[in-house]
Amino acid sequence: MNTLAYSGGPGLWILLFPLFWAAVVIGGVTLLRRTARRGRRGPWQARTTQEGPAEPSPITLLGRRFAAGEIDEDEYWRRLSVLDEQFGRGGKGGLA
Repeated sequence: MNTLAYSGGPGLWILLFPLFWAAVVIGGVTLLRRTARRGRRGPWQARTTQEGPAEPSPITLLGRRFAAGEIDEDEYWRRLSVLDEQFGRGGKGGLA
């Protein structure tokens, strides 16, 4: 106790502790607000597009292969009939 009395008190260093915790609280609140704006996901998670699913459906992939010329028309229709029995034609996953 004598040391503080003779040295003039704690000085401006006493403000360091509350300023540090204020910065931590403000940073935490900012992080939580930004996370809430992203649709309740954390900042470490990758963004997904709302245009479609992450993986295209098998029918969509088949349509792309046909459009690229990888398969001919007969093979396209044969594979499409098999996929149509298993997966059905969805709204966006139809013919390409």
